[in-house]
Amino acid sequence: METKSTSFENSLKSNDTEEQIDIWFYRPIGYQIALFCAKVGLRPNPVTIISIFFGVAAGILFYYQELWINVIGMLLLVFANSLDSADGQLARMTNDKSRLGRILDGAAGDFWFIAIHIAICLRSQQEGWSAWIWMPGVLAGASHVVQSAMADYYRNVHLFFIKGKSGSELDNSQDLQKEYDRMSWSKNFGMKLIARFYLNYTNMQESFSPKLQKLLGIVKKTYPNELPTELVTSFRAQNKPLMKYTNIVQFNTRVLFLFLWLFLDQSWIYFFFDMFILNPILVYMIVNQEKVSAFFYEKILKEKTNEFQSI
Repeated sequence: METKSTSFENSLKSNDTEEQIDIWFYRPIGYQIALFCAKVGLRPNPVTIISIFFGVAAGILFYYQELWINVIGMLLLVFANSLDSADGQLARMTNDKSRLGRILDGAAGDFWFIAIHIAICLRSQQEGWSAWIWMPGVLAGASHVVQSAMADYYRNVHLFFIKGKSGSELDNSQDLQKEYDRMSWSKNFGMKLIARFYLNYTNMQESFSPKLQKLLGIVKKTYPNELPTELVTSFRAQNKPLMKYTNIVQFNTRVLFLFLWLFLDQSWIYFFFDMFILNPILVYMIVNQEKVSAFFYEKILKEKTNEFQSI
């Protein structure tokens, strides 16, 4: 495993898409973990898998009403997220990136929060809630999946425009479908099953962003090799303000409020916070991303039309 660059800056995706809490806290911790892993030869995917165990263990500890047990769970969840940061930093530092790694990285948080939602539902029933608590628990879980998926997708779109294909992990359903069709259930059962889930995940992302799909389509046809500097600069200026919303609906904000509700012994509030605070932010993010996409689609289409007419 060859190290491409061990500098802290090269372990980051982009300042445009990094959250301040990550820059100040998680990325420095993740960087030190990544350096250690690179030294001992541990690859990114095992780091991700280890983070799943810590995150699920954290969720289990949120079942208990004793605050000191909850605090241990909070520390485990913080460590799990540090490992989740480290796996990506390690992959960039060692140039050890893979499709499986990307899928595992996205699935890790889902495993954590499945455990957290189950624990809170069971805890709430112990506190006197009826089985109806599972309804907001499941709805909040579904909301979390969509929020995280769209935030991750928009970040990778932004990275695609400012760094190109090599600096982004942006996938599309057409290419994934071809890869999926080439696999055999008899020879590649495990990978084909994972590919099916990832294809469904990508289809969901694309279904929520129709205007963005039109933009990506015309961009790839018009600029197959490299995006013009003017387009990169202009897109970055308009799209960068939306990156803060991708951060809000992901890990840090939701976990800070989750910890607050646990300290107040009102963990059930987390479900309603997810649905009625984070979902409107998700909608706002999608609507405005679609506006940006429509603007640049029309701009490129107009330029192509003018170029054709001048011939």
